[in-house]
Amino acid sequence: MMSRQLLATRLVSTISKRSLQIKPLLPALQQFRTANPILLTPRQFSTTIPKYSEPVPPRGDYKQLTHEDVAAFASFLSTPATSLVTTIPSPSNAWPTSTADDLFAVNHDWMEKYEGHSQVLIKPKSTEEVSKILAYCYKHKIAVVPQGGNTGLVGGSTPVYDEVIISTEGMNKIRDFDEVSGILTADGGAILEVLSNYLAPKGYMMPLDLGAKGSCHIAGNLSTNAGGLRLLRYGSLHGTVLGIEAVLPDEKGTILSVGMPGGRGGALRKDNTGYDLKQLFIGAEGTLGIITGVSIMTPRLPSAINVAVLCVPDFKSVQTVFGETRKQLGEILSAFEFWDQEGLDLVLHHTGQKAPFEGEPEGGRAFYVLIETSGSNKDHDDEKLGGLLESMLENGTISDGVLAQDETQLASLWSLRESLPEAAGKFGKVYKYDLSMPVKDMYSLVEEARVRFEEKGLFQDGSIKTTVGYGHIGDGNLHINIVASKWDKKVEEAIEPWIYGATAARNGSISAEHGLGLMKAPYLAYSKSDESIDVMQKVRELFDPKGILSPYKFLPPAVKA
Repeated sequence: MMSRQLLATRLVSTISKRSLQIKPLLPALQQFRTANPILLTPRQFSTTIPKYSEPVPPRGDYKQLTHEDVAAFASFLSTPATSLVTTIPSPSNAWPTSTADDLFAVNHDWMEKYEGHSQVLIKPKSTEEVSKILAYCYKHKIAVVPQGGNTGLVGGSTPVYDEVIISTEGMNKIRDFDEVSGILTADGGAILEVLSNYLAPKGYMMPLDLGAKGSCHIAGNLSTNAGGLRLLRYGSLHGTVLGIEAVLPDEKGTILSVGMPGGRGGALRKDNTGYDLKQLFIGAEGTLGIITGVSIMTPRLPSAINVAVLCVPDFKSVQTVFGETRKQLGEILSAFEFWDQEGLDLVLHHTGQKAPFEGEPEGGRAFYVLIETSGSNKDHDDEKLGGLLESMLENGTISDGVLAQDETQLASLWSLRESLPEAAGKFGKVYKYDLSMPVKDMYSLVEEARVRFEEKGLFQDGSIKTTVGYGHIGDGNLHINIVASKWDKKVEEAIEPWIYGATAARNGSISAEHGLGLMKAPYLAYSKSDESIDVMQKVRELFDPKGILSPYKFLPPAVKA
């Protein structure tokens, strides 16, 4: 068998020897379109499923806040001077009055797409403080939006109107770690990257990895059932989370502890007693309660990691590589990502990096695949990956590739994939769609979108700069980023609800991992039956009878009989 070094040399000697100079992105894309008129004939899908309501319902009959409410909030906090930010003045100067600028970051999402007008930000330091605050809000029918790192993409964590923001920022402690079982218990506000850095010296890792890991909170990860780059290997949070601690929106501010260390039953991998209540909170987006603590299984940190990026001519070849990879790598396969030529061009334009491969791809475009293996035996893993890459080179399945030789190169290869969202955001205003569907149908949606935008003249007039497809092949999860010159109603109407109908026609889901939030709540009927929506609305009403938690979001409004 070819040695690892010789194989790497045959693929590409080293990443540092990239020599291709990339033209500026937009002219290159325009040149490609001119030279390659649209000949695509993807299946045309349509649907007549109606949305339940307008995207932003009118403000509900929630209490307008007064200084008496702020005084009550202050009385519940151990450190009101640092845990309370409000623009509502105190008649007795009991708290400092902030400006709207002080609340700007929590009233806006990072994409500058959603804007709220909250006058109060509360950062409790304990679950007990959250309990008192939520009980008060329930009694007085004050609307609340829970907020973690505010890294979401669907408007789930920003206020719609003037809801009180309860942030988990002040609850960020690691409570316990069992080095035998690998069970980690932490506050809901613990940052994902902090948890990862805490575990690494102990030989463990978090079972999920996200691009926003430096800002997102673990409670927010649970609330959105975040997937990320490791789901292929370690599964979803529905399988790795053992317990949650959450505060319910009722008259007592009930603290519900399920599967947490020290509680009745404790953090157990097997517990078949009654309903598994924690599962209701995973993916509920803060509509049933505010998660303040989590107990989660963490896998061992692998001692051998390999990363390769491969170039293939078309999306059918991406699927072929995936099939061969699963067959030959089996248990050591930890990630399988793909992106298109538009995605690579976008990243290279943004980062200034050289292209990972020498020479232009045949026909001017290609697809790119990242394979990661994680195991405990380097020689074993090298042999399996080397054999796979050698066979695919020889039979022509792949046209080129790069195999990382050290940690620097490994990080550089991963950056080609992880830089995509940031690169899109720097290039324009991004309409982001997170969809799941059978793998065979994933890229046809991107092609159909480009045809649609071309027909509507949105490329020609500069309204849409580029459309990028990438995602997690192993999960059937497509991310389509439509980069526009500005937020534009004309562009949005060309995308929605068409994209949800096209997804439904492919037997897909309108949200794979980003959640529903404000953006997708009206369109839930594209993925769920009327009966399913009705049951979900009843569950929500059971937990939150006054509807104070994240109103206007997650589910379409219930139709009153």
